[in-house]
Amino acid sequence: MALRKALLAATILMVPLGAGAQTPTEPVTGFYIGAEGGFNIKSAPNINNVVSNIPGAAGVVTPNANLNTSIGGAAVGTLGYGLGNGLRIEVEGDYRGNSFSNTSGNNRFGNGISTGTGGSERLYGPMFNVDYDFNNLIPYVTPYLGIGVGYQRAQLNNFVAGGTGTLVAATPAFITSQDTRASFAAQGIVGGAFDIAAVPGLALTAEYRILALTGTRTYDAGLTVDTPTGPVTRFGKFQLGHDLNNTFLFGVRYNFGVTPPPPPPAPIAAPAPAPSRSYLVFFDWDKATLTERARQIIKDAADNSTRVQYTRIEVNGYTDTSGTPKYNQGLSIRRAKAVAAELTKDGVPTSAIAIQGFGDTHLLVATGPGVREPQNRRVEIIVH
Repeated sequence: MALRKALLAATILMVPLGAGAQTPTEPVTGFYIGAEGGFNIKSAPNINNVVSNIPGAAGVVTPNANLNTSIGGAAVGTLGYGLGNGLRIEVEGDYRGNSFSNTSGNNRFGNGISTGTGGSERLYGPMFNVDYDFNNLIPYVTPYLGIGVGYQRAQLNNFVAGGTGTLVAATPAFITSQDTRASFAAQGIVGGAFDIAAVPGLALTAEYRILALTGTRTYDAGLTVDTPTGPVTRFGKFQLGHDLNNTFLFGVRYNFGVTPPPPPPAPIAAPAPAPSRSYLVFFDWDKATLTERARQIIKDAADNSTRVQYTRIEVNGYTDTSGTPKYNQGLSIRRAKAVAAELTKDGVPTSAIAIQGFGDTHLLVATGPGVREPQNRRVEIIVH
């Protein structure tokens, strides 16, 4: 039940906290670093094949015992490289620590096991991951999936388990260990990144990872068993297996490949020309083609320019706010070029025409983002 609640919490973290127009996210490009912290929920490892040379307890086996653990801490540091197409490769160093709470199951005699267990297991080591970002899939957040392989060291710290009629015999028995073993490991990653617009390259991250250690690990141990002549302690061995970790992490990531956007152009206070020297040409939404009405206005501007002493003719393109700033900038230039070409066709020398695009800045009618305002889709011809 606790695992289901934790998974639900991680899913909610990946849902945008507010509604609104989609904010474009740029693919991770170049080197990045990350740091995360959180908590780890460990599925109960199996403890079995307890072997000793103690009289009356030699070669005993606990086939169905589990070591239950408490929720523990986790930390991950990453160094990676983004290919700019959604794919990322990274290396990580990780740490997980969980305390043992009790042992449950049955020993080889069929006796039920329910005993206190002390100490902890610490996992740490390197992993190699491949991740894929789903850019612009949902607003604000970039979800991603990943897989990883690596090597984990599993260290038992002050481990002790035992009690009357529990682990290895029908008499009081205890296992103690301070041993460390290593194992190959694999993991799956589900996460989301929220870009911080005020700091280009910086993102907040939330992840769920499932990490599994392969096979079983055989630990050296001290085994104590009560015999008819009293407690006897010898060196022995036991195995741990089924080490599955559900890890929830929250942190930050910084991408060194992101450059700050250029500052917006300074407002240009254009002089208010006389009505006979300023002309407005309007366009359909997302179009840079001229209508018949637009061609007539351009022809009037070209004809009037031959009757006055002019120094230059400005052709300034604008858009509404329905597109992204980058797209709108290009669209405004295409509109200005279309008008300039028509002026040249109507007899205005190309050398006298100055073309500029201002995107969705200098709105004729003030609107919020994402508004298709017809009067903002224009080109202004100014005869100086």
